[in-house]
Amino acid sequence: MADDSAKHLEVALVAAERTVWQGQAKIVIARTTDGDVGILPGHAPLLGLLQGGTVQVRTVDDEYFVAAAPDGFISVANDRVSILAENAEMGHDIDLEEARRELDQALAAGLADADADEVRLAEARVRAAEQTS
Repeated sequence: MADDSAKHLEVALVAAERTVWQGQAKIVIARTTDGDVGILPGHAPLLGLLQGGTVQVRTVDDEYFVAAAPDGFISVANDRVSILAENAEMGHDIDLEEARRELDQALAAGLADADADEVRLAEARVRAAEQTS
């Protein structure tokens, strides 16, 4: 019988214009419209809409990171996790104070439909930077 402890996930976090991160992970945690989901090797196929703004990853080297990904999709099949988001950014690349200023500006601009996307992005950037620091 094969040793399942050596299994891992192949993960790709992709923004509209670039691959933000790609590698092997032990677990991926994301919030979807159906709630929080933790994905381990052997997870059943899944297709979901991201909600809540952050994705957490524990790599096979026990590194931990959080990425801001306020809107997008997550797909899981055959130990492959694809996270596709229009905007995605690694938490450690985000300046927390700048992200907080952007959130304050987005909130001050009001919550018209066009501004709601800006607010979600700013909130996700703040959460990712806070969880990283």
